Amino acid sequence: MSHFINLKDIPAKDLRKILVNAKKRKTKRKKLSTLEIDQDAPLKGKLLVQMFEKSSLRTRLSFYLAIKQLGGGTLTLRSNELHLGEGGETLEDTAKILSTYGDGFMLRTDSDQKIRDFKNYLSIPIINGLSPSSHPTQVLSDIFTIEEIKKKSISKLNITWIGDSNNVLNSLIAASVKFNFRLNIGCPKKYGPKKFILNWVKTNNKKIFIFNDAKKAVVNADVIFSDKVISLNDKVNKKKKLSQFKNFKITSELMKYAKKDCIFLHCLPRGTEVEEKVFFSKQSKVWQQALNRVHVQKSILLYCFEKLR
Repeated sequence: MSHFINLKDIPAKDLRKILVNAKKRKTKRKKLSTLEIDQDAPLKGKLLVQMFEKSSLRTRLSFYLAIKQLGGGTLTLRSNELHLGEGGETLEDTAKILSTYGDGFMLRTDSDQKIRDFKNYLSIPIINGLSPSSHPTQVLSDIFTIEEIKKKSISKLNITWIGDSNNVLNSLIAASVKFNFRLNIGCPKKYGPKKFILNWVKTNNKKIFIFNDAKKAVVNADVIFSDKVISLNDKVNKKKKLSQFKNFKITSELMKYAKKDCIFLHCLPRGTEVEEKVFFSKQSKVWQQALNRVHVQKSILLYCFEKLR
């Protein structure tokens, strides 16, 4: 049994193994329809329980299809439907019930501590579907998409992030250490990664590059990432924050500073941080990026269930 909580805690060889498996499985599914089960049905009879404390579209759909295509099934719960919390049941008791009924647990939450607590009490693997500090399933899938399009290892590419320092960027930073690629970050002053994250990078003898000028950040970029400036439940002065990011919008003019074959990725949903001309351009690969969540999450599930070969 292996958990999938944060990329920084998973060996690089295991992350690579997941990507290799995802590529093989995607290739084998070319002639299958959406709900057809993979020929080997490696998770036949297995149940993945999903719980959402935050809104979800891509994570919800992709995990549903992932476990279904592997031969298993899924049950989706909302936290307000359980006795957990206000209902009076402890997290420990809830975890034991989940372990009794399910074979795996995927949690999308507004609390990193809750994921840690569930990990301590569950006897089944837990997958982080998103937390305040990390979005590992998203970023590993993004790496799969990049290598699929560029047809080379991400270690040979220049990756640029333009935007706020959030959970997706935290996972991208962890990935830059694990996969050894150059990562440029373009953001306003005071919006850079937290010090403990930078210290972790330094401890691992790696380096990331931070620019307070979007144009400098995208020079020589093979891939440009972005995300919403105002995240869900972001408790800030939204008007003020948006004004501070006005020079960090992904425009067709900004894209000219990157390589000619540079691609644009966005984990969605989008806001005003990207120009529609870029979002719907040939350089934008956001729909391929979204669909690949299914293929990579299948391999993540196999990793957690110790079925990855």
